[in-house]
Amino acid sequence: MNNPIKLIGCEDWLNVYEKSAKWDIAQSTFASFTMDELMALDGEEGATFYESLNREVMNYGWIEGSPEFKDEVAKLYRNPVSPSRILQTNGCTGANLNAMHVLIEPGDHVVAEWPTYTPLYEVPRQLGAEVDYWELEEGLGWKPDIEKLKRLVKPNTKLICINNASNPVGCVLDKDTLEQIADIARSVGAYVLSDEVYMPMDDTENYWSMADVYEKAIVTNSVSKTYSTPGARIGWVVADEDVAQRVRVYRDYSMICAGVFNDILATYVLKNRQTILERNRRICHTNHDIVAEWVKGQPRAKWNDPKGVSVSYLQLDIPESDEEFCKRILGERGVLLVPGTRFELPNGARLGYCCHEDVLRKGLALLGDALAEYDK
Repeated sequence: MNNPIKLIGCEDWLNVYEKSAKWDIAQSTFASFTMDELMALDGEEGATFYESLNREVMNYGWIEGSPEFKDEVAKLYRNPVSPSRILQTNGCTGANLNAMHVLIEPGDHVVAEWPTYTPLYEVPRQLGAEVDYWELEEGLGWKPDIEKLKRLVKPNTKLICINNASNPVGCVLDKDTLEQIADIARSVGAYVLSDEVYMPMDDTENYWSMADVYEKAIVTNSVSKTYSTPGARIGWVVADEDVAQRVRVYRDYSMICAGVFNDILATYVLKNRQTILERNRRICHTNHDIVAEWVKGQPRAKWNDPKGVSVSYLQLDIPESDEEFCKRILGERGVLLVPGTRFELPNGARLGYCCHEDVLRKGLALLGDALAEYDK
């Protein structure tokens, strides 16, 4: 019998508590769109979306994503990506799961950035791999030490998993670091899985995908975080032809297709990405300054500056566990955070600061009140 897979701490917390929150400052997406807001993106009250939708039959549609969808995804990368290398998935979570299932076998060795989103290290472990953590280090601004990666990699290392940018600490790996990771992976023939669902809003033109750096990159992404449409449940995996073919086979067991409506919606979102990015850049910069100013007045809170990423981490100096604190402020004040322990980072919380401004301001005010009670 397989070992039972570990709970995803963050998801378990949100599944239980998010719908009871009045002031949700826990989510890691840029403020999610309403359908009305989405339909306003094309400047034609959604006419371009409905023109595509209304002529479609509600059958299975394009099993691995429509040509239009694949074309929009390919535009996200600097180097050419053939349609056969792009496969639509159920969110970025589905992309990661598919990729790891086709790659990992018992006895393989995997190096995973840590702390990060739990599936990036727990899925390989559940599949029988030996998993070593490549730690993000607070002393390095929550970035990893490349020399430590060199020491962690072994002759049987099958995969290196990174989350660029990182959830929950918001670390962004630059091109030079990605090239060094690629060199290390290349030395043992390992793949690099790069979960790129969080694209930074700062210095975006200098943000590089691992797909443009390494020939054995497996890149995963979705319209959920950067593009504010998690309800579409559309992601994708980009890989070399061999891995893409293996994922293509596995998808038939795990999802078959994402559905006609979702494909058209995700394609529409990606076609209007520049408008979305401009909107989210404004949210990011405005809200970043709000939190930075709030932190200045909080002796019990320290913020890891997320550099334009929609997810961030607060370190908390409190005389109780972060989980009990987060439960208490939810019950007493309606404020939702994700405890740091849900990412194996105790004494803190994930702050989703890229929510709507009014929610952020009120949530921070109430959070500040709760922290101040310790000093009365």
